[in-house]
Amino acid sequence: MTNLENLPNNCGLLICGHGSRAKIAEQEFSLLAKNLRQRYPKLKIEYGFLEYSAPNIHMALDALREQGVKTIYAVPGMLFAATHAQNDIPSVLTSYQQKHPDLHIHYGRELGLHSNMIAAFQQRILNSLGHTEIPAPGALYDTMLVVVGRGTSVVNANADAAKLCRIAAESLGFGWSETVYSGVTFPSVGRGLEMACKLGFKKIVVAPYFLFGGRLIDRIHSYIDKVAAEQPEVQFIKADYLRDHPKVIDTFVARFAETMNGSQQQTGLLADFSARLARGEVDLHHHHAEYQEPNAAYQHSHDHDHPHSHSHEHEHSHEYEKQHEHGHSHARYQHIAHPHGPRTMINDNVCCCFMSQFPAELIAEEQARKPALDGIPACKKRSA
Repeated sequence: MTNLENLPNNCGLLICGHGSRAKIAEQEFSLLAKNLRQRYPKLKIEYGFLEYSAPNIHMALDALREQGVKTIYAVPGMLFAATHAQNDIPSVLTSYQQKHPDLHIHYGRELGLHSNMIAAFQQRILNSLGHTEIPAPGALYDTMLVVVGRGTSVVNANADAAKLCRIAAESLGFGWSETVYSGVTFPSVGRGLEMACKLGFKKIVVAPYFLFGGRLIDRIHSYIDKVAAEQPEVQFIKADYLRDHPKVIDTFVARFAETMNGSQQQTGLLADFSARLARGEVDLHHHHAEYQEPNAAYQHSHDHDHPHSHSHEHEHSHEYEKQHEHGHSHARYQHIAHPHGPRTMINDNVCCCFMSQFPAELIAEEQARKPALDGIPACKKRSA
């Protein structure tokens, strides 16, 4: 039992999601709230999205207020503490609280590498191999594990994905492991899988550390299929993403309990955002990709004389020659031109909102180049 059962009637829970253009991602995210409501039928529980999807976070906050809620415990439904969890969601919550001073909003931690999340992830990997339990040492020494992280401009978030890969590989007993990323950082999924094939393993498990399906999962699968077609001697196994695994729900319960206990108030994401806001390092900004209802009272209306230094890790397609159309600038990623990073996706008509940072000559170079592995001596195929 947790102290969630003891919440007063004027308290509510809010799950803050990323949002997606893919309906499957919206539907699967809604299952989180559905599962929590089934566990705690007396609690007021809502969810809202930062981008694209309805309800947005403002709408979810409104729904809680309309139910008489005065204290809200919000948790980011995100795997790592990257830009959205650190800046964008705290900005929305802070702005809303300023408009409603009678409301008290407490913001918790991301899901991160909680032991329940690791257990859920490892179970997805084992299931992909037809196992229900961890096999005996040696059983997977002939198999390589490739973990796919989201990829962000925040180094620590990328490091957490690499840490997860090591934990899973050693706990389950794989012969080798590598971490790749679906956007922003390096190595990219396609390039990482190409390199993985050079190691000689005949069986490779690709496990995305993602909560939900949608365009990103589809893209990851397309890269796997492409490399598999080029390497028919290698068996690629696609592990499922997390969805509403029971241990994922357990993690949300734990994060809400932490938030209620106040263990994050002095050192958590909202406290960190407030401190940076006071120092002028960030501002209260409207998220331009947020879903908007027609004539909504909270619709964005302030001028854009202030700079936006936050970055966004969502996806959409547009011509690279055009400027990004969100009406604000993106923080420059220092390794944007890395030979095995985002530039490898230029020919795939993919945008992770950093593509507009590429100079025209780099785009032309990438479009004309041969596969990068051909130019790396250590990765060339050994002669027989």
